[in-house]
Amino acid sequence: MSGKNFQGLKEQAEGAAKNAESTLGRVTQDAVNQITDASQKAIDKASKMAQDGVEKASEQAAEAMSGLGKKCGFKK
Repeated sequence: MSGKNFQGLKEQAEGAAKNAESTLGRVTQDAVNQITDASQKAIDKASKMAQDGVEKASEQAAEAMSGLGKKCGFKK
C-alpha cells in the first residue's frame, strides 16, 4: 500500500471518529436533557401534592379548632 493511500485511509478514519464522537455527544446531551426534564416534572408533582396536603391539613385543623371553640363556648 502506498503512503498516499494510507494517508487517505487515516484521514477517513479520523473523520469517522470525529463524527462518531460528535454524535455520541449529542445523544448523551439529549438523554441528560430528557432525564432532567422528567426529574423536574416529578419534583414539581411531588411538591404540588405536598402543598395540597399541607393546605388540606391546615383547613382541617382550622375547622377542628373552630368546632372546639364552639364546644367550649368561645364562639357562637
